[in-house]
Amino acid sequence: MNCEQDLGAAMKAGMRRLASGVAVITCRDQQHGRLAMTASSVTSVSDSPASLLVCVNKATTMASTLTPGTAFAVNILSADQQDISNACAGGEQGEGRFHLGDWQDNAEKVPMLSGSQVCFSCKVDQVHPYGTHDIVIGQIEQVCLDNEQFSPLIYGDGGYL
Repeated sequence: MNCEQDLGAAMKAGMRRLASGVAVITCRDQQHGRLAMTASSVTSVSDSPASLLVCVNKATTMASTLTPGTAFAVNILSADQQDISNACAGGEQGEGRFHLGDWQDNAEKVPMLSGSQVCFSCKVDQVHPYGTHDIVIGQIEQVCLDNEQFSPLIYGDGGYL
């Protein structure tokens, strides 16, 4: 085993070895425009209250939008939605990220992706700044499960598995 001295670079290299599901986080900004970003840093926090967390880079537009009380959705992607993951990870911004997929607004007017494995409708409960990211804790208000087979999009070592 090789131990590296540059902890930042070593951490990034090490985390590439942790495969994870891929999610697209969606919300609306103050002008009611739709925002979307791909995230692999999503995890459950508690089942009582039902909650999850998402890590959002502070440099993104979404970070300044996700403040306490803001509605957002976590769409866990299916294996056949790699193109949507790529579109929401870079390239086009704003509405351009919604040209692929079948997006339906929930009761809070937050875009939810049809055909994803599951969609969690949430409200921001807490935001904790840490380093380059904000840790956003959302209370889950609704869970919409796909009735199809379990077939998540998985990302690891810099690519889809």
